[in-house]
Formats: sequence, structure tokens, C-alpha cells
Amino acid sequence: MKASTKKINRWDNLIEKISIDFNDGQMIDLEGVIYLIGIQELGLFEKKFKKEEKVNLMHIAICKLLEPYGYYKFDFVDNEGWPHYSLKSKLPYLKSGEQSILIKEAIINYFLKKGFIN
Repeated sequence: MKASTKKINRWDNLIEKISIDFNDGQMIDLEGVIYLIGIQELGLFEKKFKKEEKVNLMHIAICKLLEPYGYYKFDFVDNEGWPHYSLKSKLPYLKSGEQSILIKEAIINYFLKKGFIN
């Protein structure tokens, strides 16, 4: 099996597992996965979030996902428990499809590290 085929299968399997475990079996989209990662990183699973907080959760997730690639660096957790990151290296210009590939790869790696998938 080619590496790209394996990545596609791993992505599809991850989406199916997340959809079943966290979205009552309804297929979850990329933004939904990023949002879930933000909640995971914040650790407040029962809280209802306001619109601005949801945007911040997605930002936390993106920072966490791109940290291993050298783009962000974890700085601290504030008094309310929100993690903060700083930009370490400017993100390169990527076409839309390339952005999607990078973020999906980062998400797969995140869930591999967490032991959610293998």
C-alpha cells in the first residue's frame, strides 16, 4: 500500500472513530476535529463556550498541532487555565490543498501521540 493511500485510510478511520465517539455517529468535519482538539487541550469538557471562546479553542488547537513542526511554542497557562503559544516561525505560504494536507497530517500525529489511534 502506498504511503499516501495509508494516510488517506488513516484519516478516514480517524474521522469515523471521532464521529462515533464524540458526534453520535454523525460525520465530523475538519473544523469540528480542530474544535475537539482545542477542548481537549483546555480540559474543560462540560463547559458551554461562547463564540469568541470557540475561536480561541480552535486557535489553541492549531498552535498545538503545528508546535511539533516548529511554527509555535507553548508559553504558559493563564489563571483561567487557557494555554498560550507564541509564533516561533512564520508559516510558509501554502495553497488551500496544501494547508489541508498539513493540518490533517498534524491531526493524525496528534491522535497517534495521544494513543487514540495506532
